[in-house]
Amino acid sequence: MSPLARPFLLAALFTSALAAQKPGYVPGRDREWATATAVEAGFDASRLRDAVAFALENFDKNGGFDPSREPYGDRIGPTRPPSGMNGIVLIGGKIAAEWGDTLRVDMTFSITKTYLSTVAGLAVDDGAIADVHGRVGEVVQDGSFDTAHNAPITWHQLLNQTSGWEGTLWGKPDWADRYRGKRRERELPGQHWRYNDVRVNQLALALLNVVREPLPQLLRRRIMDPIGCSPSWRWHGYENSWITIDGLRMQSVAGGGHWGGGMFIHTRDHARFGLLMLREGRWGDRQLLSREWIARAKAPTPQKPVYGYMNWFLNTEEHKQFPSAPVGDVFFLGAGTNMIWLCPSRDMVVVVRWLQRQQVDAFLAKVLAAFV
Repeated sequence: MSPLARPFLLAALFTSALAAQKPGYVPGRDREWATATAVEAGFDASRLRDAVAFALENFDKNGGFDPSREPYGDRIGPTRPPSGMNGIVLIGGKIAAEWGDTLRVDMTFSITKTYLSTVAGLAVDDGAIADVHGRVGEVVQDGSFDTAHNAPITWHQLLNQTSGWEGTLWGKPDWADRYRGKRRERELPGQHWRYNDVRVNQLALALLNVVREPLPQLLRRRIMDPIGCSPSWRWHGYENSWITIDGLRMQSVAGGGHWGGGMFIHTRDHARFGLLMLREGRWGDRQLLSREWIARAKAPTPQKPVYGYMNWFLNTEEHKQFPSAPVGDVFFLGAGTNMIWLCPSRDMVVVVRWLQRQQVDAFLAKVLAAFV
C-alpha cells in the first residue's frame, strides 16, 4: 500500500468502527420511505428551496456523452435521452427534499462503475479474488492477459484505472477511448491513471469469468434486493458482448454508457445504494459489503489522489474533487452530470441528475449553506 493511501485507509476503518455502533434508519422496500421536514433535518427551509431551485435552473438538457466524433464511436448498446432534472436529499436516511421525477429510469453513465466496484468487492469478500494485488491473468485465462504487456496487470490496477491494459474488446480498441487526435504512447501497468471505458469493460469481463454468473444477477441478489430497490433498474451490456461460461450464454455488462449500455436506474434506487455506502456497507442489521472493501475503495490512487476504486471520487485533506464540500466526502459521478454525493459529517446522501457540470460545486455549496 502506498504511503498516500495508508492514513486514509486507517481513518476510514476508524470511521467504520464508529458507524457500526449506530446502524441508523433505513427505508423499507421500494416506495416505503420516511420523510423529514427541512427543519427536522437541520436545514433552513428557504435556503434549501433555493438550492433545489438552483439545480432546476441548471438542467443539462444535452446531458450524457456523445462518442460519435471519436474513432470507433458507433453505439453498440441501448441509450435513452435525459428525462429531466431531478434529485433527492437524505438526512439520516430520511427524505428531506425531492424534486422532479425520481422514479423515472435514466442512464447513469459512469456511476455504473461504482456498481461494478461493488461486484468486485463481493468477489473479494467471498474469496473468489484472493488478493486485489494478485495478477488477473493467474485466474482469468481467456487470453485477455496473455501478452507480455498485459500479464503483470493486477485487480488493483484495473480497479483504480492504472492498468494500462492494451487490446480490443467488443470491437473497441483501448486507444480509441478519450482519443485526442493521436494515439497515446504505450503505458506500463501501474504507471499512469487513465479514465478508459475499454479497460473498465475488461474488468467487467474478468469479474464475469471469476464469479461465473451475470453481474446484474449477483448485484441484485446480494445488494439491490436486500436494500429494497425497485425491480425497474437494468444493467446492460452490448449487442456483441456475449460469452459462454459453463455451457451458459451470458452477457458481459458495460461499465459505463460511452457506447450505450451500462446501468439504467432511477434516482430513489441510487439513493438507497448511496445510503448503503454511507453506512459502510451495512443495511439495518445486515453487513452486505465488508467495511474493509469500502475502505479500499476510498483509498486514494497515488497517480490520481481524488480517485479511489472505480468512480469513487474523493475529498481528502490534501486533495479535493470539489472545493466546497467537506473533507471525507465521496462522489459517484457520471456524464450528465449524474451524481451520488455522500457527506458523512452530515449523515447526508444527495442524488442529482442532469446538472450542468460547471455548476456542480456551486450546488454543493448551496446545499451546505442551507444547514442551520
